[in-house]
Amino acid sequence: MIWAIFIKSIKEQLRNFWILILTVSMAPFFVFVYFLINEASQPHYRALIVNQDQGVTVQDEQINIGSALLPGFQEYIDSMENIPLSIRSAGSRAAAIKKIETRKADVLLVIPAHFSQALLSEATHTPELEIVGNLTSTGYLISAVWVGEMLNEFMAQQTGQERLFTVKETALGLSGQIDEFEIWVPGILILSIIMLMFSATIAIIVEVDQGTILRMKLSGMRAWQFLVGVGSSQMLVGIIAIFLTLAAATSLGFEMRGSFWSFLLITVLTSISMIAFSLILAAVTRSVTDVLVVGNFPLFLFMFFSGAAFPISPQAWFYLGDYGVSWQTLMSAAPAISALQKTSIMGVGLADVGGELLALVFMTAIYFAIGLWGFQRRHLRTK
Repeated sequence: MIWAIFIKSIKEQLRNFWILILTVSMAPFFVFVYFLINEASQPHYRALIVNQDQGVTVQDEQINIGSALLPGFQEYIDSMENIPLSIRSAGSRAAAIKKIETRKADVLLVIPAHFSQALLSEATHTPELEIVGNLTSTGYLISAVWVGEMLNEFMAQQTGQERLFTVKETALGLSGQIDEFEIWVPGILILSIIMLMFSATIAIIVEVDQGTILRMKLSGMRAWQFLVGVGSSQMLVGIIAIFLTLAAATSLGFEMRGSFWSFLLITVLTSISMIAFSLILAAVTRSVTDVLVVGNFPLFLFMFFSGAAFPISPQAWFYLGDYGVSWQTLMSAAPAISALQKTSIMGVGLADVGGELLALVFMTAIYFAIGLWGFQRRHLRTK
């Protein structure tokens, strides 16, 4: 019985060709959109230096320490990885400020006239350097931090003083090896399964719409047999969709880190969860037209508020392990996205996402309970 329903569901899915295309192609399309957005918005910050240092003469030799700042800063930038900062010299303070006002630069460092004299003088004298920028700009804040750090390093080298401390940065998990596009990818991968909401609901409701559901019921079919048969075909669609999305992301530079089996388990659990939610939609609709109208509301809720389209961090009500349960967890895609981000970005194992998996299974069970009750009551009662 289950095998017959599975085969029939596959045939119906192929007949609904455009629904199938929409389901498996939406998430790969978003992969390319997010990649283009990321490429167009790569952060890069621009710093300017105006050297007003007049230098000093020591034993008939002209020394200008201010002129060594730019190559010193550039050497520091080259020695570090992935600093999105470029620095160059400006002719005058007024010209440099004009570039900041027109957003052609983010920060300006002005070297005073007596900079060399203050550093080489035997008397203790602190040179006063000026940093200019738009204090409300994020670009200024980030650039000023980098300029300040490079300036501290340069001054320590020039004065021969030991720095009071050095900072060692340690990336958590694999976070130091990824860019913003790769951070988005786990959400888009789950989006490919969220699209099952349309496909699975239509696969269920088409039997109601065509009147075949009652004939199957009269043949002795149980509700769970119908659900397993249709759900198996939709799980196959979900797996195809997520692997097509993964292939699209990989072609654009995404690297799948972490265990493949962890990825597959999260994929299967999320697919089951979306099929269960589709049963709720099928219980409140009677035709494919109803699904296309009513289904848009939960689809967009899952897309934009589960974290698939952009990250959301609501306040937790309570915790399951390390996972904070909130209103967002009512959409089972949220713990699925969190689990996939941790396994693919942080490189953790399944034991470290136990809270997410527990929340996903719990919400799936709730979906099934509501969906089975509603579907049985509305579409499987024989008179």
